[in-house]
Amino acid sequence: MTSPSSALPVSGPPSSAVPTTPTTTRRPAPEDDPPPPRPVSPGVVLLAAIPLGLAVLILALSFTGALQGVSVLDAGPVVDVGLPVARAIQDGAAAVTIGFLVLAATAIPGARSGSRTLGRSQWVATRWALRAGVVWFVALLANLVLEAADIMGVPLTSPGFAHQVVFLSLHVELGQTLLVSACLVAVTLGVLLASRRTTAVGIAAVLALAALLPLALGGHAAGSAEHGNAVNALAVHLLGVTVWLGGLVALIVLRGTLGRSLPAVTRRYSNLAAMAFVAVAVSGVVNAWLRLQSPADLVTTSYGVLILVKCLALTALGLMGWWHREHTIPALDADDRGPFVRLALVEALVMAVTLGVSVALSRSAPPVAQNPITGDVRYELLGFHYPPHVTPLRMLTEFHLDWAFAALALTMAGLYLAAVARLRRRGDHWSGGRTSAWLVGCFLLLYCTSGGPAVYGSVQFSTHMILHMGLMMFVPLPLVLGAPILLALRVLPARADHSRGPREWILLGVHSWYAKVLARPAVAGVIFAGSLVAFYFTGWFQAALFDHPVHVLMQVHFLLSGYLFFWLLVGADPGPQRPEPPLRLVVLLITLTFHAFFGIALMSTDALIAADWWHAMLDTNDAALLADQHSAGGIAWGAGEFPTFIAAVIVAVQWQASDKREARRKDRQADRDGDAELAAYNAQLAALARRDATLDDGR
Repeated sequence: MTSPSSALPVSGPPSSAVPTTPTTTRRPAPEDDPPPPRPVSPGVVLLAAIPLGLAVLILALSFTGALQGVSVLDAGPVVDVGLPVARAIQDGAAAVTIGFLVLAATAIPGARSGSRTLGRSQWVATRWALRAGVVWFVALLANLVLEAADIMGVPLTSPGFAHQVVFLSLHVELGQTLLVSACLVAVTLGVLLASRRTTAVGIAAVLALAALLPLALGGHAAGSAEHGNAVNALAVHLLGVTVWLGGLVALIVLRGTLGRSLPAVTRRYSNLAAMAFVAVAVSGVVNAWLRLQSPADLVTTSYGVLILVKCLALTALGLMGWWHREHTIPALDADDRGPFVRLALVEALVMAVTLGVSVALSRSAPPVAQNPITGDVRYELLGFHYPPHVTPLRMLTEFHLDWAFAALALTMAGLYLAAVARLRRRGDHWSGGRTSAWLVGCFLLLYCTSGGPAVYGSVQFSTHMILHMGLMMFVPLPLVLGAPILLALRVLPARADHSRGPREWILLGVHSWYAKVLARPAVAGVIFAGSLVAFYFTGWFQAALFDHPVHVLMQVHFLLSGYLFFWLLVGADPGPQRPEPPLRLVVLLITLTFHAFFGIALMSTDALIAADWWHAMLDTNDAALLADQHSAGGIAWGAGEFPTFIAAVIVAVQWQASDKREARRKDRQADRDGDAELAAYNAQLAALARRDATLDDGR
């Protein structure tokens, strides 16, 4: 067996996968069982799926006319055909990379010793992920070059083409996103090469998923009407498809290596696939809704026909997933792997076809113009019609659905209620106050991201500050009071095969050194309060107004920084040791004071912040804009008083409860030992008195 500190060889499996001596007679662990007979080679699956998917891709592109390119000038047949093929290879390699990493990090058993080093099956999965990641990286670079040729309408051999590629990479949004994705993939590969621990595989999986997100800026999403919902839908769609398809390929390839762990890993993958199916279906409906004028477009346009083909394939995949859960997994439990291989092969082929159709859709013009020239500049900037003049009533009644955050809020509420119901079914109690607080937080999240603050948040500075304060102070406080981590740890089962499920990752995260650093009062306070200065007094605020991904990052950062700060003050979730109540009150008062100074700074400054955005919104009255900016400062100063007061009251109550618990503990201790602590204290005082008396006599 390998010790936790031993390094794994690059050219072979971990040492835990081989006997320590030639005479070892131990029974192999499930992950070390010899592979069963393979009726169909994994290579056959991949070699059959990839050509079929590419063939469907080329036929679909020919059907829609997308092979003609997007530029007025013709870059040549090499670019017209090579670009969608490179995109298909890029998406396929991304799915395979992410699938192997996600399974290795969340489903495959670890080393039998329980150490942090990778088990044999995990190690094999990371080697496959490394190979696929190299293909993904090369395909991204190839896609970058071909996109430059397609946009500029020049062949690859034209003079000065290399300089044009560099210009696209550094100064054009599409090139920047491809370059960022390539850099994240390179970092992912570096993490895999540098470490042989399960935690590193989890980090690599997160990096790989992050490398996928910039691609949501491509295609029709970034510049479309309703571009916020379009970008979010494409991002969720890509994440769901890659985890679903990549996980299936990983299962097929690893089925022999997994040995007796295959049924358990398949069952865990089935749960992931079910969540991915829902994500893909919902995001696909949103995408279709944004790109079709009416249901008739499904049969009267080539774009609609491709959507129908994709819907049929998705339905077939959903039925196959149901069959897996009902029939294939029980057959695996009975050690019959034939049905699994046959059904997985068909499912992989259907997924390859779906992937080809998806690439074809990204290269096809939808019925609804995605870059509308309406003459309404504000509509083109916002992605939706400019709202009516703001009033207090309209702040409560205006609504523009941000489907991604709405789905997140509803999912959070649903999972929480399901967990509480599970606790009660087994006879455990959970506070109704915590449940109510969590539901209030979910409702406020929905309101802030789809209600009046979201509608008017990009229209004027003062309403944007309401959005900011809502996400940073009013939403996180009730969420923290809901104690979701404590609830999850009470509900989620622990795993016995050394794999890391949700419970294991949560425990690792809350007790990690990173969490200990973040939980320091100075760090949490600086992140919470310092973000205000860093965001508003630099170019990030204006960037968030112009660029939807930066806006989403802003929202996520405000939520997480607020959650961290209020957890430090009043949280009941497990984690690093928090400071004593007096210090928490000091941190709260200091932070509130900083908020006040920030508000005063906004109220007193004469420099207009994000002037380019307000002018682009046809609001050129700088005096009125500056007055509204001063109003935003007043909101920043005063809006935090209510949640701060609530937090201070909770800290005081916790302080009092802590003192009472300590007093009861000391009383019980005194009852057990006859008040030995008091007797020892009195004896110490008596000894001091005798010493003083002796010194006085000596004088």
